[in-house]
Amino acid sequence: MSNLQTNVITKKVQLSKRQFAATFGSLIGLIVLVLIMYYLKPNFLSSSNIRNILRIASINGLLAIGMTFVILTGGIDLSVGAIMGCAGMFSAYFVQATIGYPWYTGVLIGLAIGIAFGLFNGLCVSYLKVPAFVGTLGTMSVAKGCMFLLTQAKPIPGLNDTFKYIGGGSAGGWLPIPIIIMAVVLLVCFILLYQTRYGRYVYAVGGNLSAAHTSGINTKLIICSVYVLSGLLAALAGIITSARVTSGVTSTGEGYETNAIAMVVIGGTSLAGGRGRLWGTIVGILLLQSLTNGLDMLRINAYYQLIIKGFVVIGAVMLDGLSNER
Repeated sequence: MSNLQTNVITKKVQLSKRQFAATFGSLIGLIVLVLIMYYLKPNFLSSSNIRNILRIASINGLLAIGMTFVILTGGIDLSVGAIMGCAGMFSAYFVQATIGYPWYTGVLIGLAIGIAFGLFNGLCVSYLKVPAFVGTLGTMSVAKGCMFLLTQAKPIPGLNDTFKYIGGGSAGGWLPIPIIIMAVVLLVCFILLYQTRYGRYVYAVGGNLSAAHTSGINTKLIICSVYVLSGLLAALAGIITSARVTSGVTSTGEGYETNAIAMVVIGGTSLAGGRGRLWGTIVGILLLQSLTNGLDMLRINAYYQLIIKGFVVIGAVMLDGLSNER
């Protein structure tokens, strides 16, 4: 065998290893993390703790699912945390027991706000050619300003009891409503991304924008739509959060955009766009949430937790960079 053939085989083996790490690295990391935490804290896998992890992960998960669609097109959405907070506060405002509006009024208003901000992001990025980083950063500021104007930075207590059930209730007395909502959204998004032409267009736009446009895809509409979806799911997360804490709080959603991006990247979706898996995002959600829960159970200082999470995200981006070399 010649040296050239040997080098080719060696490179193929290296690439296959990188591809394997990029595809299954997060899943292996999740399994290892669960085993370690079970060894250190056997009650980590108790039904109550698993339910708690899934309840919190369902809120972060809604943001991460919407972010997955955005990143698959090669974009980024830094406004999801602010949209989440704004929609949650507006929903809480209209479902105060003293006002008397029915619970679904607040839900519809909150979702409408999410769609409006998402549409604004989409129009700026796709039609006005504003860079996604800058455009969504500006929307973040606008959403926060609207929230503070409504509430004057004060919490909104005394919410409708039916509305509070969305975040704090359980089906059958053991399955939290937020988990059910998350499961339904996940199922719809799986079908949308993998069983429809729209999903193929999302991948095509992220893979090669020029080629997608040449092939007849309305790339502007696709890009705009993923931001609308991201805004809608962010608003839903804000509504659930307000219902769960039984009041509207101005700090709702702060820093959540970072978590959402981290979960998507940890799950193997490339920041360059066009490559990624929704199931990988789910693994990323569970991994980061399990890590947070485990560190809390071990009573690790919150500041050390930030450092650990930062290295986890850096490691995920490194894997993404290695796989991109392929």
